[in-house]
Amino acid sequence: MVHTMPSVSSRYASEAPGFERPSSLQGQDLLAPVVLMVSGGADSTAMLLLAATSQLDIQDGRGEARIARERLHVLHVNHQLRGIDAEEDEEFVRAMAERFGIPCTIERVDVAELARERFGGNVENAGREVRYAAAARLANELSEEAGTPRSAARILTAHTANDSAETFLMNAIRGSGAAGLSAIPRRRNRVVRPLLGRTHEELCQLLRMNGIVWREDETNADTRYLRAFVRHEIIPLAESRNPRVVSGIATGCEILAEEDSFMTQLSMRALRSLERRRTKGSVSLDAARLAATEVAIARRVVRQAILSLDPNCRLEARHVTGVLRLVAAGEGSMTVPLGIDVRVEYGLVFFRTREAATEAPSGWIEVPGEMAVADGRMLVADLVAVPHGEDPVALAREISERAGRDGCALDAEAAGIAAPSTGRLYVDAPQAGEIICPLGMHGQSKKLSDLLNEAKIPAAERSQVSVVRLSPTGPVAWVAGVRADERLKAGPATTMLLELIIRPTTSR
Repeated sequence: MVHTMPSVSSRYASEAPGFERPSSLQGQDLLAPVVLMVSGGADSTAMLLLAATSQLDIQDGRGEARIARERLHVLHVNHQLRGIDAEEDEEFVRAMAERFGIPCTIERVDVAELARERFGGNVENAGREVRYAAAARLANELSEEAGTPRSAARILTAHTANDSAETFLMNAIRGSGAAGLSAIPRRRNRVVRPLLGRTHEELCQLLRMNGIVWREDETNADTRYLRAFVRHEIIPLAESRNPRVVSGIATGCEILAEEDSFMTQLSMRALRSLERRRTKGSVSLDAARLAATEVAIARRVVRQAILSLDPNCRLEARHVTGVLRLVAAGEGSMTVPLGIDVRVEYGLVFFRTREAATEAPSGWIEVPGEMAVADGRMLVADLVAVPHGEDPVALAREISERAGRDGCALDAEAAGIAAPSTGRLYVDAPQAGEIICPLGMHGQSKKLSDLLNEAKIPAAERSQVSVVRLSPTGPVAWVAGVRADERLKAGPATTMLLELIIRPTTSR
């Protein structure tokens, strides 16, 4: 990292002459650092000029105001992609920062190598990640030096109305929904884009009037890239019909962004009310209620449910439509990007990532003892002595009723548990072809798969059901959360009960 410090006053000296203290800012906000992300192109150079000599709105639409010079700090990231041109960009930005007496930080990153290692060769995504990460680090460091909260810092990017219009058209070509068509937000947390109300040509004219020549990146003219194609082919054609098309699209994007934000709040509330179960890598929603939800909200609920599992999932409108078709049909399955499985069963719609646990943990459990099972819960096995003169059947029923579906009480001796120091059971996922004699069926046998089907356990969830057996190949004692085996039920002669209970880890 290279720091170039100004030869003029201290970074946190008194306010620059002519600084106007806007009424909407108070206290530490006036001292918080403002990081300018400057590439050397026309837009970012104009932003540096305006920040140093004029006014900018860095408070999310609260009005333009002068920024105290000592708050400003320039950041330039050299991607090392364009050889000598990249070096000259770096020198240009450093010289511009010195011209205005603003500190400058230079970061050099081999973006091509990073793209190969972490971004599947996508240089554009790697460069964006590097720039914003560098800006966040610098904002944090400067906040600590200034003694101001990190949240009060601002990171300024030079996105313009042209960028907003280009992004809108790019996303329209790709088939984006409302979130993509609303294009670039004016502010996202600490990142502010104060030039969205200005066009690229207006900023170029500003630089010409001030005698400033900016740097041009020749790769921006390569129409093999979608943005360059939109910029040099589509927008000029649209401008031949409407010279103000860029401003018009940008204004429409702002309106869409505000409406999208409101709809997002509504759909987040709807998602919380529809959610029935959430584990690591999976979430299930009430399918019937989702089907009855207004389609504009339902689309967003589906999108948010999937993105909550993996924010990198590149959903398209057809994926969301496909999920809603399954919900309307009441059954079926499909796979969306990144291998996320969507399945509608038993009145619920399940979303599961590839990384979600596929089977309940297996192994021996000592009695007494405990072991971790699926969904971050614990299976606890214990022995309960039947007090002299008490009805063992009634005691077993009381224990089972108290635990509900998550517990049962069986005859310990029938389960092969002779003493606390020698007893153990085997826990595993359901196996194909297994048989159980469900409690209450008077010794009649049933396939375990049929029992799970009657209990409306979705196929995608069955591998996470814990089955307690007397041995790895022995009979089933209890299908956790479903049913115990009739052959192990407590009787009048029972003296020791085997208590099996599933509990959340946090309850222990």
